[in-house]
Amino acid sequence: MNEITKIARNLRNNQTKAEKLLWYYLKDKKTGFKFRRQYPIIYMIDNINKFFVADFACTGKKLIIEVDGKIHEKQKISDETRDSIIYSKGYTVIRFDNEDVLENTDKVLADIIGYLV
Repeated sequence: MNEITKIARNLRNNQTKAEKLLWYYLKDKKTGFKFRRQYPIIYMIDNINKFFVADFACTGKKLIIEVDGKIHEKQKISDETRDSIIYSKGYTVIRFDNEDVLENTDKVLADIIGYLV
């Protein structure tokens, strides 16, 4: 098993409450679109392959969904860099705070559907 697979599998097995809740609504094409969770984004810098793992991806609609916890308040530049890489691959990124997913699930789902249709 390669490093990317191990990391993605570990993240799938240790999802936050917000990620678990959102996955419940995204899996099995409940939105009408196929989503993958803990989706690796592979890119190259200085001829070296690198990667990070996005929370959710709808590859058919080129949409990445990130669910951000408190740590993301301290890593805004890192998140902006990740978003730039994702955009360069033709994807759109939407971000939601954990609290929004947990407390305003219907609105989050409506926002996601709005991007999909």
